[in-house]
Amino acid sequence: MPTKTIEALIEGGKATAAPPLGPALGPLGLNIGQVISEINKKTAGLKGMQVPVKVAVDDSTKEFTISVGTPPCSSLVIKEAGVQKGSSNPKTDFVADLKIEQVIKIAKMKEDSMLGKTLKEKVKEVVGTCRSMGILVEGKPASDAIKEINSGAFDKEIKEEKTEISAQEMKELEEEKKKLAKEAEERREEFVSKGKEIIAHMQGKERGAIKTKMVEAGIPVIIIDELLPVEEKAEAGKAGEKKPEAPKK
Repeated sequence: MPTKTIEALIEGGKATAAPPLGPALGPLGLNIGQVISEINKKTAGLKGMQVPVKVAVDDSTKEFTISVGTPPCSSLVIKEAGVQKGSSNPKTDFVADLKIEQVIKIAKMKEDSMLGKTLKEKVKEVVGTCRSMGILVEGKPASDAIKEINSGAFDKEIKEEKTEISAQEMKELEEEKKKLAKEAEERREEFVSKGKEIIAHMQGKERGAIKTKMVEAGIPVIIIDELLPVEEKAEAGKAGEKKPEAPKK
């Protein structure tokens, strides 16, 4: 039987008859309210995340099937960690901590789209995502967590496919998150203070020279750009200006 497929990206549990779904489903003669209701049931556990959805419709019977994809690994990590976004400086500033069970949970949710052949390999892929986002795993930087996974430290949890943590563990993670945020803010203040000292000491020097000195002092680029005015844009604008034409002879 001929079928038509509608694909859309919706917020989990919050699909509506408005675009993009409504206008695409309307011409197919479906009960749009019923389709939307089914989509929201299937995506209820993914609230706050953008979720890929496919609606396959049989032209003759008007029967439909809904398949739900999974959000990107980074979105699942953010949801599980309970943060708004990853760290802007993931090498030094950490925003959250995950238990190995939470990592296993994400790996299982994404297992069909991951490269690893075993769950252990897929768990390491998720930990790799944590590394780029400034998220600890079992209280350690992701690189150290991967070494522990390789050594077999979490083989029992992975083999048993554990995905749940206790209320006490969740409470501890929340406390750890607050501690990490405080430490990151303290580091930021130190970097800002050090950066201002360098700027004052090198007053009158070119921006490039000051920036080099700040980089050598270990100040993150994001803070350097906040403290130093970006003159290059203005210079680029000047470079793009047309020179006045020479008077014709």
